[in-house]
Amino acid sequence: METEKLIITKKEYDLLMNHLKLSTNLSDFNKKKLNNELKTAKIVKKDILPDNVIVIDSLVTIQDIKSGQEFTFHLVVPEEANMKKNKLSVLAPIGIALLGYSSDAIVEWDMPNGVKQFRVKKVTRHEKDSEVA
Repeated sequence: METEKLIITKKEYDLLMNHLKLSTNLSDFNKKKLNNELKTAKIVKKDILPDNVIVIDSLVTIQDIKSGQEFTFHLVVPEEANMKKNKLSVLAPIGIALLGYSSDAIVEWDMPNGVKQFRVKKVTRHEKDSEVA
């Protein structure tokens, strides 16, 4: 599978690069894939980042290509993660895998239960002001 070019901000680039260097739980497959993605990533300022690109604070719907099952979650910094509220840490395996991809991309990543392929179905930016308390 050909790697798509990531579009990310410097903040996400630094986060992923730091995770790549320090993480002891990334598989060899994921280390190689992430390293290759970061080498070719297009780094842009947040104000010109396309709306359909996954960044921290995006609302994301993905579909497991094999099972067809869909998952929707809000990608957040680790300290805000709460699976009961569908808030997934950016440092969770699927969070790391998705950063920088856009709608309709197919993302392949080694998950705890094996290599999976996901299609990014929908990406929207989460507006903190619109969150209901």
